[in-house]
Amino acid sequence: MEPSAPRPPDEFFTTQWSVVLRAGDRDGAASAQALSRLCERYWLPLYAFARRRTGDTDAAQDLTQSFIARLLELNVVGAACPERGRFRAFLLTAFKNFLTNEHEHAAARKRGGGLRPLSLDFLSLDFDSGEARLRLEPEDGATPERLFERRWALALLDGVMEKLAAEHAAAGKTRSFELLRGTLVGDRDAQPYVEIGAELGLSTDAARQAARRLRVRYRELLREAVAETVADPAEIDDEIRSLFAALAG
Repeated sequence: MEPSAPRPPDEFFTTQWSVVLRAGDRDGAASAQALSRLCERYWLPLYAFARRRTGDTDAAQDLTQSFIARLLELNVVGAACPERGRFRAFLLTAFKNFLTNEHEHAAARKRGGGLRPLSLDFLSLDFDSGEARLRLEPEDGATPERLFERRWALALLDGVMEKLAAEHAAAGKTRSFELLRGTLVGDRDAQPYVEIGAELGLSTDAARQAARRLRVRYRELLREAVAETVADPAEIDDEIRSLFAALAG
């Protein structure tokens, strides 16, 4: 396999604690960039939570933007530390507290006329795109918490798949990836190896081996991505189980 291609700047990989700590260090030169990176990576799971909890798309958008503004202004991230566990759990707790406070002040907002204007143009909060993606979520009655976890899991897996695709593209193997990617998830519509091999000029056994190598590389990238979300490498396997539990729930 060719060396990995550089990671696209907008690719969603769940936060490394080093990024969190840089974001919380307001005196550090890299703080603003790190905090912006956190916000851009976590806004959609947060929006999914608010949307399911409020049942109001406009309100969910306002609340998500307001919470991100609070992160920026009050350095909420500065209170996070690896010893407290997963960063996304810390973030969701902070968001829940924020929503509770906003609900308590709803009457005052109605009298005063809505949430204050925000200037978040430097962040990529594409709510139209996010809404389109969330409409694909099953109407299964999942709690806002489970939807948050599911969106986080889907985003992480999407990032792994995008990186795998980028590696194949860099190696000139885009078509091979397109044909073999269905074997990663047991896609019943995936072409049989004999057909894949014929299209790629490979024997059936060679196509099967290529699929095996793809699965191995996928697992490597998945572990790398999950390693970015934990404070201790010993937690990787448990976090992978949590990841798939979020998708199955």
